[in-house]
Amino acid sequence: MKTRKLWAWMVLLASFAFVLQLSTTARAQDDAQVQDQDQGQDQDQSQDPPGRVARLNFSQGSVSFRPAGEDDWVSAVPNRPMVTGDDLWADENSRAEVHVGSAAIRLGAKTGITFLALDDHTTQIRLAQGSIILRVRHLDDDDSYEVDTPNIAFSLLQPGEYRVDVSEDGSQTVTNVWQGRGRVTGGGFSYNVVAGQSATFTGNEQHLDYDLGQIPNRDGFDDWASERDDREDHADSANYVSREMTGYEDLDEYGDWSYVAGYGPCWRPRAVVVGWAPYRFGHWVYVGPWGWTWVEDEPWGFAPFHYGRWASVNGGWFWVPGPVVVRPVWAPALVAFVGGGPGFHFSAGVGVGWFPLAPGEVFIPGYHVSRRYVNNVNITNTTVNITKVTNVYNTVVVNRTTNVNNITYVNQHVNNGVTVVSHETFVNARPVAGNVMRVDQRELAAAPVSHIAHAEPIRTSVVGAGRPVSMRPPAAVISRPVVAVRTPPAPQRSIDQRQAQAGGRLNEQTLVRPVGPAQPAQMNQGGRQQQSQDGFKPFTPPNSGNHQLRQMPPAQPRTYEQQGTAQPDNRNVHQPENRTVPPPENRNMQQPENRNVQPQENRNSQPANRDFRAPQPEQVRPAPQETHPLVRSAPPVQERSPQQERQQEQKFNQWHQERPAPPPAQREPSRPSPPKQDKQDKPKGR
Repeated sequence: MKTRKLWAWMVLLASFAFVLQLSTTARAQDDAQVQDQDQGQDQDQSQDPPGRVARLNFSQGSVSFRPAGEDDWVSAVPNRPMVTGDDLWADENSRAEVHVGSAAIRLGAKTGITFLALDDHTTQIRLAQGSIILRVRHLDDDDSYEVDTPNIAFSLLQPGEYRVDVSEDGSQTVTNVWQGRGRVTGGGFSYNVVAGQSATFTGNEQHLDYDLGQIPNRDGFDDWASERDDREDHADSANYVSREMTGYEDLDEYGDWSYVAGYGPCWRPRAVVVGWAPYRFGHWVYVGPWGWTWVEDEPWGFAPFHYGRWASVNGGWFWVPGPVVVRPVWAPALVAFVGGGPGFHFSAGVGVGWFPLAPGEVFIPGYHVSRRYVNNVNITNTTVNITKVTNVYNTVVVNRTTNVNNITYVNQHVNNGVTVVSHETFVNARPVAGNVMRVDQRELAAAPVSHIAHAEPIRTSVVGAGRPVSMRPPAAVISRPVVAVRTPPAPQRSIDQRQAQAGGRLNEQTLVRPVGPAQPAQMNQGGRQQQSQDGFKPFTPPNSGNHQLRQMPPAQPRTYEQQGTAQPDNRNVHQPENRTVPPPENRNMQQPENRNVQPQENRNSQPANRDFRAPQPEQVRPAPQETHPLVRSAPPVQERSPQQERQQEQKFNQWHQERPAPPPAQREPSRPSPPKQDKQDKPKGR
């Protein structure tokens, strides 16, 4: 009897183990199928929009801005995203600060810059005149920071702190390296500039003179930049979000962090006006290649409107930043749109409405992207799994085109959560808060929801809310060419030209085109995967200026930071530089580096029009490669003559001898040992 019971228990246990294994295997197969679908649906990820932009977060005095492709100079508006092709000018007695992730770019008086290229790994700046200070906290192997001036190209090789000054006539460039290391290319030679050096370059590519000296005493511009750095170093928000989240540096001053049940650490602004709601106190602008982009009025209003989600808790709004990842993906506006589609209008009239997405709700871009981009922009901004992203994608894009009414959105039903304005307010970058249309809450809850805004941009949509100004760079500075190692994309076309080319339906062309549900990639006879065409086909208008951007490698799994601990200051961290470090014996000598300069230029030069391939007969040849009219390629690096080598050696030795000795290390005073108790003082025992 006992043996029979034992066998029964063993059979039952074996059956349970078998069922558990079947369940685990099925779940793994489902996850693998979802992953295969994502990979099979992916198109060319190199043509996804960048995952980061620049942010104008501070200006003092007269600071002017010109969007890419336009001729209008307007007053700079804080929190306006800056992208490839945008210009910024700080006039006399003026300063400005721009952030790209954790990197800070500060402009002194009478300084003009252009973002020649700005993407996930490249920050290329044209400095035609003036002074900039760069604080770069982090530099990956694939990252590139390059400052191009009228006579040299300055590449940053390590995290650190740098200053570049260009004279008014453009004939002289001075590079100061407080921390880090950089390389200067110009006049047919290259020079390494290490920490503690100030290098001056005078002349042009035909004849360039080079002097090496000590870094001069700090001036007011240096002190101001140092104070701004110190403020960021002590930012408490770095305990809750990545320093690569552009805009984190202003959260401490205007709000507080607290723990909210169900959401974790959340941020809330300390003081807002009556009737405040997310995405209401600001305006809309049209920024390519994303399209409609939100610009918040508040000085803290960047990170909370381009990352994370908003939650209404007990009648108050809390920003939920999402998981702490190294590089969260920037989004133009994490909202869903209400009404505004063809043939729909509110009882109050034709308008465009929107509400903020809540934690866990999937953001479906209204611009052409790959399936992998859809995953990354969601999992880096809210807690959501890939299966849910895929299900919403199939529901919204594949089955329902742009209508997402069969999905329940929390904030659509929150009192005062939906904002509606007229079509004219929306496209003309007018202040939203002063032009809100009054719509009944029941009507808002029943209105159709879409992931796109049905509105075509006009010139005002691109120029934005800045007022026309007369303060702009001198004509000679605007047209002054610079020397570059990297080949930047061609300039952006104006909005009028792009709209004319698109037949007046530019925004329509950037919308998602649905196809069949996501399926695993098919293998051809040669064993290579065939790319399937899903609804997120990358698209950029022809001649948009992005066709020479470097092809990005496939996205890797995100690296998560330890929550609750701020990132360490990387000023003195030296990153590996296998591609750029000279031989050990010449590391401190300014030697030519032929193998490091020319291959880099060739590697990053891309054929024209990679992001738009219109149907053409096979016999038609591709259009010739467009170039940037204000950029000259640096002359090939030459071998120095023995006499030039001796001159370089003498300059380095003289700098090294004049270098001030480091201050002696301050030894921590030793703690005084406790006084020894004399035997006579010891209490006598009873």
